[in-house]
Amino acid sequence: MARKERVQKSNAMRELDRAGISYDAVDLGSEEDVSRGLGERMATLAGMDLDATFKTLVCVSPQEDYVVCCIPVAQELDLKKAAQAAGEKSLALMPLRDLELVTGYVRGGCSPIGMKKAFPTLVDETAQLFDRMAISGGRRGLSLILSPEDLRRFCSAAYADIIRI
Repeated sequence: MARKERVQKSNAMRELDRAGISYDAVDLGSEEDVSRGLGERMATLAGMDLDATFKTLVCVSPQEDYVVCCIPVAQELDLKKAAQAAGEKSLALMPLRDLELVTGYVRGGCSPIGMKKAFPTLVDETAQLFDRMAISGGRRGLSLILSPEDLRRFCSAAYADIIRI
């Protein structure tokens, strides 16, 4: 019988395990190229629908409050819609130089689960159309596939229309 290859646990995986939340981990190896299109490549390699594969973006308000936004990888975040949904006057994308310091994650490996601190989280409402969705597992090349509702509950997130049309 073939032995199943073990995936090295990420902080996001450990937190889901502690919470008793079911997920599948797909480790595609280190993806060093974090240029545009990484999410689409990851979805294809994992065999996931693009619309059910979500990326995590971290935004900052003028008061330096952080908001985590999860949107489909092929879509763009609408900062005005996200600000309104978060109850903020405005939001901007967090500068990349601050990402690891604030979240503990690097670009291309940022997960809404397991950040250094829990931040308000918005999940695009389209996630509700799927039984399972993929999110970053906390490092480049690692995807976690789980129920959108489990993600929402775990992160105390809100569903909202936050993508640009």
